[in-house]
Amino acid sequence: MDIAATDSTPLEDGIPSREAQAQEDLRLVERVREGEMAAFSALVAKYRGRLYGVLYNMTANREDAADLAQETFLKAFRNIGSFRGGSQFYTWLYRIGVNAAVSHIKRNRLRRFFSFERIAEDASEDEALSALAGPAGNDTRATLGQELQEKLNEALQKLSNKHRTVVVLFELEGLSHAEIADIVGCTEGTVRSRLHYAKQQLQSL
Repeated sequence: MDIAATDSTPLEDGIPSREAQAQEDLRLVERVREGEMAAFSALVAKYRGRLYGVLYNMTANREDAADLAQETFLKAFRNIGSFRGGSQFYTWLYRIGVNAAVSHIKRNRLRRFFSFERIAEDASEDEALSALAGPAGNDTRATLGQELQEKLNEALQKLSNKHRTVVVLFELEGLSHAEIADIVGCTEGTVRSRLHYAKQQLQSL
């Protein structure tokens, strides 16, 4: 079955609206519950890249992010029956992923900082990392961009888990305050407060 948007799917600038995507996710979830593995594969393909980006920016480690993404999808599959549609599927999925990442960081304690040079070398082997690294211009611009990226990611890793999470979800994923509140389990006011504090800390660092 073709899961791409059909002519009847509402579009916003050629992209299915969030409501339309949420409805499509619900249909896929129902098919998973009926035992259709291809439907879950479609959900994995749809959100794998975005979830990996969130986990990578939380852990600053390629292997950890890949392992946590796999763990997240496994937990989602095992608990798909508990998803009732009260929130959007991707916020439910992100909640599982964020919790897994925070637990991982607490277990390991040791903060491994971002190494832009290694990421740049590995980027050709991984589309997700290539997207994170971003396009480079001339040599001077690329060097300055690398230095800034390195400092920004070092600063990001120095934030607390709760502050780093809201920055990653808001600034990098573009989620709304309401969506982030649903994922991390707090109020929108708390999300705004954490974002304000986190941005001050990042500027200072």
